[in-house]
Amino acid sequence: MQEFDKSISFDGRDIRLKVGLFAPQAGGSVLIQSGDTAVLVNATRSKGREGIDFLPLLVDYEEKLYAVGRIPGGFLRREGRPPERATLTCRLIDRPLRPLFPQWMRDDIQVVATTLTMDEDVPPDVLAVTGASVAVLLAQIPFYGPMAAVRVGLVGDDFILNPSFKEIEQGELDLVVAGTPDGVIMVEAGANQLPEQDIIEAIDFGYEAVQELINAQLELIKDLGIEIAVAEPPVADENLVNFISDRATEDIKKILTHFDFDKKARDTALDEIKASKIQDVIAELPEEDPLKVATTENPKAIATQFKALTKKLMRSQILEDGVRVDGRKLDQVRPISAKVGVLPRRVHGCGLFNRGLTQVLSLATLGTSGDAQDLGDDLNPISEKRYLHHYNFPPFSVGETRPMRSPGRREIGHGALAERSLLPVLPNQEDFPYVLRVVSEVLSSNGSTSMGSVCGSTLALMDAGVPITKPVSGAAMGLIKEGDEVRILTDIQGIEDFLGDMDFKVAGTDTGITALQMDMKITGLPMETIAKAIEQAKPARLHILEEMLKAITEPREELSPFAPRLLTMKIDPDQIGMVIGPSGKTIKAIVEQTDSKIDIEDDGTVIIAAVEAHKAEKAKKIIYNMTRKLNEGDVYVGKVTRIIDIGAFVEVLPGKEGMIHISQLAEGRVGKVEDEVAVGDEIVVKVRGFDNKGRLNLTRLGIHPDEAAAARAAS
Repeated sequence: MQEFDKSISFDGRDIRLKVGLFAPQAGGSVLIQSGDTAVLVNATRSKGREGIDFLPLLVDYEEKLYAVGRIPGGFLRREGRPPERATLTCRLIDRPLRPLFPQWMRDDIQVVATTLTMDEDVPPDVLAVTGASVAVLLAQIPFYGPMAAVRVGLVGDDFILNPSFKEIEQGELDLVVAGTPDGVIMVEAGANQLPEQDIIEAIDFGYEAVQELINAQLELIKDLGIEIAVAEPPVADENLVNFISDRATEDIKKILTHFDFDKKARDTALDEIKASKIQDVIAELPEEDPLKVATTENPKAIATQFKALTKKLMRSQILEDGVRVDGRKLDQVRPISAKVGVLPRRVHGCGLFNRGLTQVLSLATLGTSGDAQDLGDDLNPISEKRYLHHYNFPPFSVGETRPMRSPGRREIGHGALAERSLLPVLPNQEDFPYVLRVVSEVLSSNGSTSMGSVCGSTLALMDAGVPITKPVSGAAMGLIKEGDEVRILTDIQGIEDFLGDMDFKVAGTDTGITALQMDMKITGLPMETIAKAIEQAKPARLHILEEMLKAITEPREELSPFAPRLLTMKIDPDQIGMVIGPSGKTIKAIVEQTDSKIDIEDDGTVIIAAVEAHKAEKAKKIIYNMTRKLNEGDVYVGKVTRIIDIGAFVEVLPGKEGMIHISQLAEGRVGKVEDEVAVGDEIVVKVRGFDNKGRLNLTRLGIHPDEAAAARAAS
């Protein structure tokens, strides 16, 4: 392909597209650049594999340290496991891209985005999302695009497009909007308790910019003489479709209106209908029967068409009758219960949250600054995390069996969403210097476990005594859309997520929204529908919050007895080395002596943690005495450490030693030092001053009895 450049300018920021220069054997390749950040995105399609009954799309995002002019550390001097942020960027690209491929496609599709250069002003993730659309168009893969994404920030009262890392950190909003010509297809946001209307306006603001990027893509492929690829879906076997419909429709309707069925009972009943009314009947047909031939050639045809019929009937029931499979109204939340303190108090805090059949157990742990996660990521301006939220989804939560390995992209994504939801209400480090970790264990899943983990984590933090400013709750909204008919569903369960068109998660306090995440299965929604979903989520969130607060109304006043007690103090940064000691010898001795944990930061802040408060106080006192300045006239109780002919050395504070000249040991003449003191003796001494080399001089003379008594009491 010939080299071709195109530049798009909006809001004073340029985005440049370069094609034809890189990766000539990829299906489609584009370098998308803004400022000094450049991302190479490649899309490739290969022939489908046998037996695949899903869209095999794989999205990868790569960051290498050469992008910021660094060489990796370690023995191998090459990048290792990708950081969590890279995994989240993979999801950010995948989520708006996946719905735009025909779901009947079975060819392998891979999109690889690689950040080649990066500066501190332009985050690469939204560039990668737009670049993925361009690459797919260039590869001429069937695609209901174009698609593009922008980031929206809020600084003061003004929305800004594609803010820098610094502007994101300082602003009240971090919103990513992706859209197509049909409307908004993906939203990802963190916000500082913003009102619903502000969020709606921000999404609308972002979608206007998205349309400019979409038009630029259309112009680009037109200039290159490329047409958007279109492919016809495979023709369904009408005989099989009609056979399944005739035999199963009424039975499926009965199950979908059997409101007492839970998820397991409903799935079991549907499986029995599929087996007895369809599979068993076809199995008895002659080998030459067209239905038998069709299902033999395509063993998954029955399951595919049965699912399609179930989806059609469920959606029709909602659109025409306004009734959901569990009998709820469209805006009704499932029954909720919440508990705290359900485990022994060795756990610092725990919350058990139930919404329908979804159950999440969240557990909070308090740690010291040394427990903060070092991101070890030179491509990320944030060096460490002091709040960590981890989400686990074991197979038993849906009644299945499968190997349990490291967390996948879904678990990482849901954990990040819950983490983002709670960040705005956490106390600042100065007031509450703990590092916080919450683990949400999904014990039962039937939709909206990510929002369940937000609710459970709020309960766990309050149970742990973390002084959050406000409790946070969350709800997942769904959508059924057929033509112009649209129904928005509050608090969707599993089947409504699986067979519906949208999963829109909204988290926040009674003041405003803290996080959003919207994913679509259709090609886009107009802003009025998005706005309605956000507004409909508010009463649901407030209802859930009210039920949560029945378990605990505010954070506990006292921490768990097993949580560390933290004390903070400041020392001169020049004294850090003295406190640590050679090879850490001094600080290790203090830790062993006081059974505490000590972290020292570069600015001289010392954080001392111990389960028992008096042990933390003891460690603080030792460090205070080590680092305090000695003034002439101060009186101490010290220990004699060694003796020489002309005097004795006394350690008055840890690491601080001075000498008493033989003439200062007692009134009158002293023949030998050993006549007055011995090694190991504890004696009261006064600071005489310092010699011209800064060495400490001590005396036993001229000490008033009251001074001696005070020194002994202080020791």
